[in-house]
Amino acid sequence: MLPYCTVNKTGPIDSRKQNIPMTTPHTALITGASSGFGLLTTITLARKGWHVIATMRDLARRGHLDAAAQSAGVADRIEVLQLDVTNNAQIAALAALIEQRPTPLNALVNNAGFAMAGFAADVSDQELRRQLDTNFFAAAAVTRALLPLFERQRFGHIVMVSSISGRVATPGISSYNASKFALEGWSEALRHELRPSGIKVVLIEPGAFETDIWTRNAVISEATQAIAAAADSPRKSLLTRWRDRVQSRTKRADPQLVADLIAVILRNPNPKLRYAIGTDAWGALFAKKILPAGIFENMVYKNSGIAN
Repeated sequence: MLPYCTVNKTGPIDSRKQNIPMTTPHTALITGASSGFGLLTTITLARKGWHVIATMRDLARRGHLDAAAQSAGVADRIEVLQLDVTNNAQIAALAALIEQRPTPLNALVNNAGFAMAGFAADVSDQELRRQLDTNFFAAAAVTRALLPLFERQRFGHIVMVSSISGRVATPGISSYNASKFALEGWSEALRHELRPSGIKVVLIEPGAFETDIWTRNAVISEATQAIAAAADSPRKSLLTRWRDRVQSRTKRADPQLVADLIAVILRNPNPKLRYAIGTDAWGALFAKKILPAGIFENMVYKNSGIAN
């Protein structure tokens, strides 16, 4: 059984029409809605008249979302469901629930994820699999579970919250890079495959924004923690330089910008495949495009903090 709070009761919608008027609320399902981009996107869409199915792994963490919804006066437009995106049984139960409803699902926003910190040599197979399970395999599983519904409707937006780290790899987060590079490739192919059905697949590629993916949702590999604690580790100086560089960076951008971008994309009948957002994301892609590969590689290396 999937627990929930409020459900908007809306009339049936003609799912054969792609551009359904907002007189009947559009419906979006968002994963990882307890904080960060997921929470802000939930509130932003609800303010614009959407009915939002906000999912999260732990319902005990819904307090911030509930408070934000009450403050914005949109609590009646938000439905909270429990979903651990790595739990196939919960995914199947959620898909079955959505399938039973008379209204279509206009959008899926795959947002749930976390960041694994640690150099590639210091991340275990188990930790690497955990990173890809959440950031890549789970997004693919949720999408596949809802694809039959989207394909019957022959419309809908599927938004993957990726990262600039899915286009440009940097030291210290190789596992996170791997998960987002995988998501980018899978989503690009999916976009081509779903084009005949009228379903739009979009990748959002944020740079560094002020969300808890860098705090509560950041995980440090066990080997990295051991290196940091050891007095005589030959890799300690490398790790220290990298950590100091990361911590010295200026305040990250306002994540509301990403939520606003998603809201705009969901109303665009012909969105692009990729939307990079953030000055650091735009700068990295521009530099990668115009600079010779060797110069760009040296730039990434020096900016990472691991260079002597």
